[in-house]
Amino acid sequence: MKKKLTTVQFRGTKEQEEKLLEVIEKYRGTKGAMMPILQEAQDIYGYLPIEVQKIIAEKTGTPLEEIFGIVSFYAQFALNPKGDVSIAVCLGTACYVKGSGDLINKIQEKLNVEPGSTTPDGKFTLEATRCIGACGLAPVLTINNDVYGRLTVADLDGILEKYL
Repeated sequence: MKKKLTTVQFRGTKEQEEKLLEVIEKYRGTKGAMMPILQEAQDIYGYLPIEVQKIIAEKTGTPLEEIFGIVSFYAQFALNPKGDVSIAVCLGTACYVKGSGDLINKIQEKLNVEPGSTTPDGKFTLEATRCIGACGLAPVLTINNDVYGRLTVADLDGILEKYL
């Protein structure tokens, strides 16, 4: 699934930038260091907004396009901040066959958020995931650390109400 940028305003702090610069300095001259730099940058900010990618590009001498290519290719990197409530709908085979596609469509409609994105207010993040290993409970979704299984579209209003 292609990653999308949302229009959430960047709110990085001076302290975060100082930590980022320390990370970049730690790896200066190390071949193949871009992945650990990006991983640690994401640990600092929680995601990798274009503003952070620009700092990394400038300080490492790496073209911004190359950094963006890495960030947008690897699933471990996030271009957008995660919402307070993170919803992941399993689209693995067992869940999909039992209706998880309908679940994700209903959540999109109800919360007005696309998979891979966060609502503009920063409240909800919606992710389409692959098998989470709970096939016996198909279809399954997780909300933060809570697992919900054997769901129907009719169950969603009651579940989401807890998080609104």
